[in-house]
Amino acid sequence: MKAVERAKLVRSLRQESQRLRLLLFVIGFFLVTLTFVVISKPDALLFNLNGRLSVDQAPRSLLIREWVDADDAASRRSADTLATAANDPKMVDDDDAGEKANTNAIGTSEEEKRVLTSEPEQGKWEEEATASELLAGGGGEEGWKGEEGHQDHQHKVTLPTISNYTIHDATEDNDNGKQEAKDNVEWDKPLCDFSNFRANVCEMRGNIRIHANASSVMYMEPAGSKRDEQWKTKPYPRKGDDLCLSHITELTVKSSKVAPECTKYHDVPAVVFALTGYTGNLFHDFTDVLVPLFTTAIEFNGEVQFLITDMAIWWTRKYAVVFEKLTKYPLIDFNMDDQVHCFKHAIVGLHAYMEFTIDPLKAPHNYSMVDFNRFMRMTYSLPRDAVTALGEIPKTKPRLLIISRQRTRMFLNLNEIMTMAEEMGYEVVVEEANVNSNVAHFAKVVNSVDVMMGVHGAGLTNCVFLPHNAILIQIVPWGAIDGICRVDFGNPAEQMGLRYKHYSIGVHESSLTEQYPLDHEIFKNPLSFHKNGFEFVRQTFMDKQNVRLDCNRFRLVLLEALDQLNQ
Repeated sequence: MKAVERAKLVRSLRQESQRLRLLLFVIGFFLVTLTFVVISKPDALLFNLNGRLSVDQAPRSLLIREWVDADDAASRRSADTLATAANDPKMVDDDDAGEKANTNAIGTSEEEKRVLTSEPEQGKWEEEATASELLAGGGGEEGWKGEEGHQDHQHKVTLPTISNYTIHDATEDNDNGKQEAKDNVEWDKPLCDFSNFRANVCEMRGNIRIHANASSVMYMEPAGSKRDEQWKTKPYPRKGDDLCLSHITELTVKSSKVAPECTKYHDVPAVVFALTGYTGNLFHDFTDVLVPLFTTAIEFNGEVQFLITDMAIWWTRKYAVVFEKLTKYPLIDFNMDDQVHCFKHAIVGLHAYMEFTIDPLKAPHNYSMVDFNRFMRMTYSLPRDAVTALGEIPKTKPRLLIISRQRTRMFLNLNEIMTMAEEMGYEVVVEEANVNSNVAHFAKVVNSVDVMMGVHGAGLTNCVFLPHNAILIQIVPWGAIDGICRVDFGNPAEQMGLRYKHYSIGVHESSLTEQYPLDHEIFKNPLSFHKNGFEFVRQTFMDKQNVRLDCNRFRLVLLEALDQLNQ
C-alpha cells in the first residue's frame, strides 16, 4: 500500500516539475522575444513602453480635428490676439497662445487657403544664396535654373569633409570672455514669434546660453538694454494640440542679465527642436519634423548644431542619412545634457506652415516643396530627377506602384486592379509602407516608378521620393473627407512638381455597405457624422473601411495618367 502511495507521490512531483519547466520555458521565450523586438525593431513599439503617444492616438491630420471640432471655435483665441502676442514682451504660455486657427465649413482657415493657393516663385535669384544654390553647392550659370532646367544640371549636396566648426571648453580658451563681450550686441526683434497658427519659433543673435538642466534658453542683455522678455514654448509644430504637446518638454526663452557660466562654446548656430509627439507615423515624421527641419536648417549648409528634446534614438537612426545632410555635428540629447552651451545665433522651434508643405512666401530664402523634393532625392542618392515621356526609351513600360495596406483601407480586389493595369500596358509594382519599412529601399522603389497610387494614408508620404512630373493618384475613402485628403497629399504633391489625381470612391466601392444598409444616413449624408468628433471620423471612415475599386470606373483614371505621361 505504501509503495502505491509512494508511486503516486512520485508521479505527482514529476507532473508538478513538468508544469514548472513549461512555465519557465514560456516566460523565458516571452522575455527573449521582447528583448529581440526592443533591440532589433524599437520603432515598432511606437513609444508605448515609454508611456508616449502611439500612432493610433495620432490624428491623421490636425485639420481633421479642427474641422470636426469646429463647434469649439468660441473657446479659441482670435488671430489678432496671436499676432499681438508676438510683440508682447511678457511671459506667454504656449498652451494659451497656441490655439487652433478657426476653420470654415470645409476645415480650412483663410490663412491656410492663402498658402495653398499661392504659387512658389520658381527660378528667382536672390542677393543671398537661394535654397537651390545651397542644395547645388554653388551659384553662377551652374546654379538654379528652375525646374525647367533641372535635367541639364544634376544638383548635388556638397558638404565639406573638413569643418570650421569648433567646440571650446570654458577652461581651454581665455579669450572667450572677450569674444562674448564683442558678440553681445542688441538683438532688435522680439525673441519669439507666436503669430504662426502652427508653430512658435524663437530666434536671437548675440550672447545666448542654453542650459538643458534648467530647460532654458537665455539671451544675455547687453549693457543698458531694457529688454524684459520671458516666453514658454514647446518646440514641436503641433500648436494647439494639447494631447500631443503634453508629451513635449517645455522650454523657457528669456532675456537675462544673470546666467550660469558657459561650459561649451560653439561657433555655429543652434537649432532646438523636439521629437516624440506623433513621430513614428510616416506622415507625421515628415510633416512634423523633416519638412520643418529642412526649412529651418538647410540654409546653414551643414554648419549647424542640433539640440533635440525628448530624443528618440531609434528615430534619429532611421533618418540618419537626412541628419547627415543637414548637420555635420553629433546630435545633442537635450534632456540628458548637463552643459551650459553658448552660441551666437540660436533658433528654438521649427518653421512650419500647412500640413506637409512649405510656404515659399514666408520660408527663409523662399524655400519650397520643389526644393524639399529635390533634397530628398539627393539625400537618398536616387537616380531619377524626372519622368521620361513614353516612347523616348524603346520597349519601356510605364511603371505603376500600388501602395498596399494590411489592416485598414485595404484594396479588397488588388489582383483585379493589377490585372487591369497590366492589360493597359503598365508594369505593376506592389509594396506595403509601414513603420518598419526600410526608408532607403522604399525610396528607390518609389523613385523608379512613373505613377504611384494608394488609399489615403501615411504610405502616400513616400511621394517625396517620386521624380519630377511623376503622377500621384490618391484614392479617397467614403466619408466626405475629400477636402482633408487634398490638404494632406494633393496640395503638397502639386507643390512638389508632381501631377496629382484625386479619385473619390462611390458607395458601391466601400466595405461600409457590409456594415450599414444602403438607406443609412452614413451614405445619404456622411458629412453630418463629422459632428460626432474626430474619433468617430477616424474609426468609421478610416479604421473600419476597406476599398473595392470599380475597375471600369477607375480605368479612366489610369488612361488619363498614360495620356499625361505621353506629354
